[in-house]
Amino acid sequence: MIYWLASPLSSLFSWCNVLRYLTVRSFGALLTALFLSLFWGDFVIRWLKSHQGKGQPIRTDGPATHLTKIGTPTMGGVLILGTTLIGTLLWSDVSNPYVLIALFVMLAFGAIGLYDDWIKLSTGRSNGLKSRWKFALQCIFSVMTTFLILKLTPPELRQRIPLPFCKTLCLHLGAFYFLWGILVIAGSSNAVNLTDGLDGLAIMPSIYVAGTFALISYLVGHAHFSNYLYIHYIPKAGELMVFLSALVGGSLGFLWFNAPPARIFMGDTGSLSMGAVLGSIAMMTHHEFVLSIAGGLFVVEAVSVMLQVAAFRWGHGKRIFLMAPIHHHFEKLGWPEPTITIRFWIISIVLALIGLSTLKFR
Repeated sequence: MIYWLASPLSSLFSWCNVLRYLTVRSFGALLTALFLSLFWGDFVIRWLKSHQGKGQPIRTDGPATHLTKIGTPTMGGVLILGTTLIGTLLWSDVSNPYVLIALFVMLAFGAIGLYDDWIKLSTGRSNGLKSRWKFALQCIFSVMTTFLILKLTPPELRQRIPLPFCKTLCLHLGAFYFLWGILVIAGSSNAVNLTDGLDGLAIMPSIYVAGTFALISYLVGHAHFSNYLYIHYIPKAGELMVFLSALVGGSLGFLWFNAPPARIFMGDTGSLSMGAVLGSIAMMTHHEFVLSIAGGLFVVEAVSVMLQVAAFRWGHGKRIFLMAPIHHHFEKLGWPEPTITIRFWIISIVLALIGLSTLKFR
């Protein structure tokens, strides 16, 4: 909205021209989403509490300390999604196809998570939508998103994956690119979901990764910077910086209420959506491998679950970890929850910096 108003207003007031700058609009989107989250947070928490009874169902086989969280409302992802949506609509060029895809992914996967959370609340069990149906819906939306991304991709990059530390070398996948889309988008969605097991654990690394890709979006959408860094130039992709800035702002506001001890959980509404958005933007900017580095914490969490399941099935009931995902393993070892969360945050920000460094080492 502001982007469209800036052009006619700049002819009347010269200072309004600054509202067309991508960096200014990104900062505006971040502050808008942040302040809206802080302003609405208490109201959302009270409303969810009044409608959810016992709140988020807690796993009985999990760490005993989690039983103290009974009554904490879930579905807090609606606060992130809502403020991100408003910040994006207010400050971005909503006719930009990349922004439209990002919004589609956010709302589609948010709807899956919302339905999953609703089932958990209505049944009083920690298991919501059946895994096969959840994954099927994720695959459908991932394929749809991949198709839309392919329509926008420059011909020289279509169905190709740029390799890290290489200037021009790409891996051509052909029709297998749709499987790659499922792996990246649905995989990221589930990885963030698995990480969301402690107060504040998933949201801060998500902010780091979103901030990383906000910068990457700006660079790949800028002809001069992309040429200087030897990364592929993707016209119009820079507008994703506004969307991601709004996502960072909304997430920071949510963290205010989700910090230990959490007053609200994001639920699958937030985690499934957040992961899918990060995966889809990694594909749109053609930096999927950077996502695997910057979001390495999510990768480790997901791999820990896969290893645990494989060891249990084929190792005659043996386990690698005391409990998976891996953050529960450290809980079982006696680490306090805030210690695990903050140490994982430190690891995450280091990984984000390493991911960014790959842009220069080519």
